[in-house]
Amino acid sequence: MSTNTLLIELGTEELPPKSLKKLATAFYQQITSQLESADLGYESANWFASPRRIAVQVQGLIAKQADKTVEKRGPAVNVAFDSDGNATKAAQGWARSNGITVEQAQRLTTDKGEWLLHIASQPGKTIEALIPDMVNQAVSKLPIPKPMRWGSSRIQFIRPVHTITMMYGSDVIAGEVLGVQSSNQLQGHRFHHQGMVTLTNADDYISALESAYVIADFEQRRNKISKQILAAAQEMDAHALLDDDLLDEVTAINEWPTVLVGTFDEEFLQVPAEPLIYSMKDHQKYFPVENKDGQLINKFIFVTNIESKQPSEIVKGNEKVIRPRLADAEFFFKTDKKQSLESRLESLASVLFQKQLGTLKDKSERIAQLSRLVADKVQSNGDEAYRAGLLSKTDLMTEMVLEFPEVQGTMGKYYARHDGEAEAVAQALEDQYRPKFSGDTLPEGVTGCCVAIADKVDSLVGIFGINQPPKGDKDPFALRRAAIGLIRIIIEKQLPLDIKELIADSIAAYGDKLSNDNTAEDVIEFVMGRFRAYYQEQGISVDVIQAVLAKKPTAPLDFEQRIKAVSHFKELPEAAALAAANKRVGNILAKFDGDLYSTFKVELAEAEQEHALAKEFDALNGQLTPLFANKDYQQALTLLSGLREPVDAFFDNVMVMAEDESIKVNRLTLLSQIRASFFNVADISLLQ
Repeated sequence: MSTNTLLIELGTEELPPKSLKKLATAFYQQITSQLESADLGYESANWFASPRRIAVQVQGLIAKQADKTVEKRGPAVNVAFDSDGNATKAAQGWARSNGITVEQAQRLTTDKGEWLLHIASQPGKTIEALIPDMVNQAVSKLPIPKPMRWGSSRIQFIRPVHTITMMYGSDVIAGEVLGVQSSNQLQGHRFHHQGMVTLTNADDYISALESAYVIADFEQRRNKISKQILAAAQEMDAHALLDDDLLDEVTAINEWPTVLVGTFDEEFLQVPAEPLIYSMKDHQKYFPVENKDGQLINKFIFVTNIESKQPSEIVKGNEKVIRPRLADAEFFFKTDKKQSLESRLESLASVLFQKQLGTLKDKSERIAQLSRLVADKVQSNGDEAYRAGLLSKTDLMTEMVLEFPEVQGTMGKYYARHDGEAEAVAQALEDQYRPKFSGDTLPEGVTGCCVAIADKVDSLVGIFGINQPPKGDKDPFALRRAAIGLIRIIIEKQLPLDIKELIADSIAAYGDKLSNDNTAEDVIEFVMGRFRAYYQEQGISVDVIQAVLAKKPTAPLDFEQRIKAVSHFKELPEAAALAAANKRVGNILAKFDGDLYSTFKVELAEAEQEHALAKEFDALNGQLTPLFANKDYQQALTLLSGLREPVDAFFDNVMVMAEDESIKVNRLTLLSQIRASFFNVADISLLQ
C-alpha cells in the first residue's frame, strides 16, 4: 500500500507563550491517537510549534484503511422464523438494515444455538475522507481554559485562526476547521517575510518555513537559544542563569531567535540580587548573569525575534526598558530600610489571614509561640526562634514584597540584617517558606527549621480546625505541600519531633478559634497520608509503606527508621514465609473471641515443635527488649527472621485450634506474642 507524508497546521495569531508547548503536544497526541485507532499505520510523527502555529507531521502514513470483512450476527433462528417457517419482523428488519433479504443470510452454528449471519465487506476510508473530522475532534479536545471569539463568527479557539493546512504529500486535503478552509498557504515571519508561504509538498514543511524566517521545530529553536546564551555568557567569562520555564517561554515567543547582551548601571547592584533577578526574568524575560563567584553582574542576556542589521539599536532599546524596572527595585529597597521590621508588626493586624482564624498578626504570634516550643524540643535557642516567628510575616508589608511577591522571606532576611537582628533570626525569615516545591532545599539553620515547622503546623491545624480541608485538586492553602515539607524537614534534618505533640501545641495556641472537635485526628490522618507520597518518590514499595503506616508512628524520624528496617527485612530470604505466617496468625486471632493467657505456659505445651518455638522465642526476647527501647528496628527484625524455621515447623506439625481449650489458648498466646514482637516495628503481614 502506498504511503506519504501528512501535514496538519493551524496558523493563528500569537499563541499564549506559557501554553504553546502544552497545546502543541496535546494536538500531536490527539492526532496520532486517532490515526492509530483508525488502523492507519505510519513510520514516525513529530510536533511543531512557534508563536503563530501548532502542527503535526506524520511520515510514511498509509493512504487508506485496509478493507475489512465484518460479521454481523442477526437474531437466533428460533426467533427469526415462526412455526410455519416464515421470516419474522425481527429477521426482516435485521436483513433490511444490512441490505440483504432473509433468504440471503448465512447461518452461524455454535454450541449455544444457531443464528442468522451476514458477512459484509467494509471498504477502508481514505486519508482525505478521515483527516478533516480527526482534526476537528483534536481541536475540540485541546486544553484551552478560556477560548475566545473573533469577528462575527461564533467559533471559539484560544486565538483567532488565519490558516488551516491539511496536506498529504503534494495534495491539499479539502475540509474546514474552525471556519477556515484548508489550503497550502502558511504564515511566514511577521516582519522578515512578506506575504504567505506556498507549500508544494508536506515533506517540505520545515525548509519552506525556514526560508520564510521561521524555525518551526520548538526543540530546535530552544537548543539554538540555549547554545547562544551559553556562548554569550562564556564570552563574558560569566554564568547565565538559565531557567527551563523561562527558556520554554522565550522559545514560544520567538520564531527566528537572536541572542543579544545588554548592560545596566552598576549602582543597581547595591540592591539584593533576588528582586533584580525576578524583575529581569519575570517582567522582561531576560536571563541574568553571574560571575564565577556567583555574584550578579550588570549584564543581561535577552532573545529578540528580529535579525537586525543594527543590533546595537535593539540592545539600547532593551537597556532603556530595563532601567525603570531596576530603578523601582532600588527605590523600594531604600524606602523599606527606613522602617524596621519590628515597627511593621502592628500593620499586620490590618491583613486577614483567614476570616475565622484572625489576622497575620495573630498568625505571627502563634508561630512565635510554637517556634519557641519546637526550639525547646530540639534544644535550640528558644528566644531566637520566638523572635524569628514574631517577625516572620512583617516583610509582607514592605514595598519590595508588594511589588515582587516571590521575594517574600528573602527580603525579610536582608531587612532583618539591616535592623541588626541576630543572623539566625534573619536567616530564619527566609528559611520559613522552605521547601517551596518538590526537591527544593530545606531551611539552612535550626532556627529556620523551627519557624518553618511552626508555620506549616499552624496552617494545617487552623484550616482543618475550621473544617476546610483540601478537596480533590483544590488546595488553596497548599496544605499538601506544607505536610510534605513538614515531614522532609523533620526527617532530613534529624529532628526528634512528634507531629502529634506539635498539633496539640498548635491547637492550644488557637484557643477557642477552632470549631472542629476532631482537628487533631484529622490533621494526623492527613499528614500520615503524605508519608506514602514522600516514600514512593524515593522508590519505596507501597507494601513496605503500608506495613509501617499500620503502626501509625507520628514521629517522622521513627517512621523513617521503621521504613528502613522493613525494607531491609523484605530483602531477607525468610521474609516471605514470616509475612505469610503473620497473616495466618492474624486471621486465626481475628476469629478467636476468647481471652488469651498473660504468658505462654510451658506445662501446657505438648508437641516438640511447640516447645522448640517457645524456647527460641524466649531466648530472643531478652535481646529484643533493648533493641526496641533504642529503636533499633532493623536489628530487631533481623533477629526475628531467625524464627522462620521453628515457625514453619510449628505450623507443619501442630494443630493450633486443639480440642482442649487450655492447649488451644496457650498456642494462640504464643503466636500472639510472636506476632506482637513483629508488630512492634510494623505489620509485616502486609508485605507482598
